[in-house]
Amino acid sequence: MTERTFRIPDELPILPVRDTVLFPGAVLPLTVGRESSLALLNSLHGEEKLLGVVAQLDPRVEDPGATDLHAVGTAARLHKAVRMPNGNVAIFLEGLQRIRVAEIVSFRPFLRARVEAQPDVLGPQDAELAALERNAQELFRDVVARSPQLSDDLQTVVLNIEDPGRLADFVAGTLPSLTTLVRQELLETFSVRKRLETLIRELSKEVEVLALRSTIQHQVQAQVNQSQREYLLREQLKAIQKVLGASDDGQAEVEELRKKLEESGMSAEARKECERELKRLQKMTPASAEYMVARTYLEWMTSLPWTKSSGTEEIDIAKGQAILDEDHYDLEKVKQRILDYLAVKKLQPGMKGPILCFLGPPGVGKTSLGKSIARALGRKFVRISLGGMHDEAEIRGHRRTYIGALPGQIIQGIRRAETNDPVFMLDEVDKLGRDFRGDPSAALMEVLDPEQNVAFRDHYLDVPFDLSRVLFIATANWIDPIPEPLRDRMEVIELPGYTEEEKIHIANKYLISKQATEHGLKVGEQLEFTDEGLREIIHSYTREAGVRNLEREIATLTRKQARRLAEGKTDKLVVTPEVVREVLGVPKYRAEKEVEERVKSPGVSVGLVWTPAGGDIVFIEASRMRGGKQFTMTGHLGEVMQESMTAALTWVRANAERYGIDPDFFRKQDIHIHVPSGAVPKDGPSAGVAMVTALVSLLSGRPVRPREAMTGEISLSGVVLPVGGIKEKVLGAKRAGIHEVILPADNEANVKEDLQPHMLEGMEIHYVHTVDQALEFALEPAGEARHPAAPTPPTPARPEPTGIRPVH
Repeated sequence: MTERTFRIPDELPILPVRDTVLFPGAVLPLTVGRESSLALLNSLHGEEKLLGVVAQLDPRVEDPGATDLHAVGTAARLHKAVRMPNGNVAIFLEGLQRIRVAEIVSFRPFLRARVEAQPDVLGPQDAELAALERNAQELFRDVVARSPQLSDDLQTVVLNIEDPGRLADFVAGTLPSLTTLVRQELLETFSVRKRLETLIRELSKEVEVLALRSTIQHQVQAQVNQSQREYLLREQLKAIQKVLGASDDGQAEVEELRKKLEESGMSAEARKECERELKRLQKMTPASAEYMVARTYLEWMTSLPWTKSSGTEEIDIAKGQAILDEDHYDLEKVKQRILDYLAVKKLQPGMKGPILCFLGPPGVGKTSLGKSIARALGRKFVRISLGGMHDEAEIRGHRRTYIGALPGQIIQGIRRAETNDPVFMLDEVDKLGRDFRGDPSAALMEVLDPEQNVAFRDHYLDVPFDLSRVLFIATANWIDPIPEPLRDRMEVIELPGYTEEEKIHIANKYLISKQATEHGLKVGEQLEFTDEGLREIIHSYTREAGVRNLEREIATLTRKQARRLAEGKTDKLVVTPEVVREVLGVPKYRAEKEVEERVKSPGVSVGLVWTPAGGDIVFIEASRMRGGKQFTMTGHLGEVMQESMTAALTWVRANAERYGIDPDFFRKQDIHIHVPSGAVPKDGPSAGVAMVTALVSLLSGRPVRPREAMTGEISLSGVVLPVGGIKEKVLGAKRAGIHEVILPADNEANVKEDLQPHMLEGMEIHYVHTVDQALEFALEPAGEARHPAAPTPPTPARPEPTGIRPVH
């Protein structure tokens, strides 16, 4: 074995290459296109034409320097260069010997470096080296035998290489699975023994991968052969049955489906599709996977109520009103809309069903109202929940090409109802999602459009189905998340929260009897709720727009009496405030006392907010400390609310002297406004009046009047602008024990239209045009002291409460 050495000059031009490693003894074709590389080729003259080939560390670098190249490369001889039509040059290089780049001596027009030749380090030629050489040969031959990419001639070539270093370089340059990093590692390994060890490790990995690939390929081939064999056997069985005159196993099912098809009354287009599918079914064997797909499709098509309606019973408007009044208290606007529909339906039986959307906080009876409407109309009731639905196919269905495909929820609901005109409730339409699988709200637009749903086409059925007779009712807690095109297709009917008296009436008429029946008790004999006990539950244990939590607490008290009876106590339980506190424990809410305690110090005001669960109050707290010109806003506030706070501070600074405030207060002090419940996101401009009130109260030392709340956006000129959600906010204030409310004057029409007089009992509403008017009502008179626990006496400047009092 001879060591390979060549006469390498001390300096060589360097050709940087991407993702390529040239080994000594190998021939490498390359395409050269860089200007520096082309200049290098043009500089080579004479017979030797020697250059250094060095791999780049990062192949993305277009103009590599000394730090962008590996330290070890290969001295090479240029054998041939061919210029291509696109200006690039195809070259053929022969690797001669490893070199180490010692120093870059020039960078332009191409890299030139001082290099040091690095001959192979052979070491002792013992039995271990021979074993490594032979092991590498055998592994490489195994790889060649298993890999279809490598020529079988390579097995002979590798056996004729006697030099172990050249053997390692030949295998490393030939093996296609080696990464550039592994090739570079082998190039930088001067010790032949270590190079062979690394190469054997990589060859062993490749043998394992190729063996696994071969096993998988054999398994797949065996499965394909088995499928072909089963197909041939089935075809032979069909031929034998035909010769013997035996009937097909699926003939009875086909006849049954044909009979259902005749009785279904489906449209001509649907019938044509079913007959085509039925013919395909007749030609299939029952063992075929396609047989089950076709059969399931036909079963769905024949089970749909194409012409079956709820009946032609005479519409009785008085009966419908009685049913609605029996199930739900108040909700007059919704009841009138349903009765209007019944009246028009009586005059025009062929009219299309309306698309209604019940909008309101949780627990006001939106879902149960849908059941009552179905009962009043004499129709079936179907409900699907849209909350969290992300896949458009849940509405339109999956195409039959997918395994396990089914129609969408709309068609499934129609099939469950067994009529083509049910009351179909789309619950929680405001909680629809969307992702890469589609937008369900966009699919709903066809369903909820009376001009389009007459020919609704489910992806699974792939034929039109008439949905125009269906009465669709959607429910939502919040209108904003519903896309505008979908919102435009629905008639939105708002269901407000209930007042205290309405909740007591609902509890006495519906909730108590319902819970008593569910728990096996008799109202009047074993259980009785007093109005005072119900008021205690409403005030101290529930703070909601609806009655869901009220019913839950009534159920708790009912269970307590059921337990007493089970223990042998036969006396009737009369639910008084004392019993409520004993059973339900410490009150969860102390609305009136909480408001009085929070606003007894200057700098705290009460605002009104709208939430999907109804209206509520929120405290605005302002504080000051020594400093200057720093304004801090906290409480998980949105951008709009932060801008409203900034506008409030600006107005207070501009009008400070009118309220006895030092005009330079912001130069000497820092101001901090905080809205408690910091974990809850808050946004919107409607707390502007409350923010100004809190700041003026803080800086003037005048506390806010007790049990008084406010809402309204402000401008820099001091105008109070109208806001939304007035009805919910006023009812929320009443639930929280507020007695006086300050509202923008432009919202007076909303109060008169949306709030009944009984809803405003015990409350005084002040309408204001400017911030000055709002502060006049909101703040205690200057210099007047107020004991925290004492009630607030009326002042001469403020008239006695008379309900609604506008200020002009």
